[in-house]
Amino acid sequence: MPRWKALPEELDPQVREFASQLRRLVDRSGLSIAAVSDRTGYSKTSWERYLNGRLLAPKGAVVALAEVTGTNPVHLTTMWELAERAWSRSEMRHDMTMEAIRISQARAALGEFGPGPGKGKGKNGSARGATGAPAAPQGPRGAGRPAGAPGGGRGSVAAPPGPPGPPTASPADGGGSPDKERQRRKLTMFLAGVVGALVVIAAAVFLTDFGKGDDKDPQSQPPTTAPPTSAAPLPAGIECNGADCAGQDPEEMGCGGEHARTGPSATVGTTVVEVRYSKVCGAAWARIRQGAAGDTVEIASASTKGAKGEQAKELAQPGDTYTAMVPAKSMTDVKACGTLATGQKNCTAKETGTE
Repeated sequence: MPRWKALPEELDPQVREFASQLRRLVDRSGLSIAAVSDRTGYSKTSWERYLNGRLLAPKGAVVALAEVTGTNPVHLTTMWELAERAWSRSEMRHDMTMEAIRISQARAALGEFGPGPGKGKGKNGSARGATGAPAAPQGPRGAGRPAGAPGGGRGSVAAPPGPPGPPTASPADGGGSPDKERQRRKLTMFLAGVVGALVVIAAAVFLTDFGKGDDKDPQSQPPTTAPPTSAAPLPAGIECNGADCAGQDPEEMGCGGEHARTGPSATVGTTVVEVRYSKVCGAAWARIRQGAAGDTVEIASASTKGAKGEQAKELAQPGDTYTAMVPAKSMTDVKACGTLATGQKNCTAKETGTE
């Protein structure tokens, strides 16, 4: 059974070549995906996505893989830059396709409110007047007029006796068609709405001016309400923010790589413990480097109490690893600690980190 699954057919050639190169490096190193995850600090799930072409590896993961496999990082990052541009172009094409689909769906939905039945058509397709009665057949000039009227002649139809009614528009000029009547009703309703709105505005202005005469009376002041606020949309690729990131993998949520900064660090024997913080995600996590099996890395947030504010991870085998995220407003809110299998422990100080 082959080790790798076939890459998706829709992948851009540049992305396909880059993913294939990553696979060759892993094969040449003889490492399993779990070992690559431990040594690079990126999760096993993330590496499965990178190597199967479902997600483009971030630059930090590429550099880490180059260090693990002894590859020149300059050449590998050059291939990554080409693949990143191709990936962005593919996402743009996907977004344009989805936009076209949404526009098409909107047009189809609006079509339900389009023109009604044909003008002046009855059930049998014959022309009808504004009153719904069949219109007089169109014949020679003077046909269809009352007997004795000027222009009347043979074949003229006399009007039935009775009081004269209101004049009706003929189907020829379209004055009595259902569409015209519907448009008149819509226009009337629109004008009525405009007039109503102007009345409300005028009343509000009057009441406001009236209340200005007595500023000392709090009851005379109109109540003020804060405008509703909506959360700003997250950048592309970011899957969580703040409390939603608690307990989540930073790489799977898009918080690592270029969106993360390395903060304070501490040394425990030969092991290094670091704070990693993502401002766009509003979360932090701890990373341990050069650890041994049984070593533990922890992170705690001062701004979040309980289980959501504390995370820990134990190394199953020597290498690097990191914890899940905790919500944090800044690096000063968190502290990372490393505990060796021998019991030796050390923690980071709360101070501003560096890039």
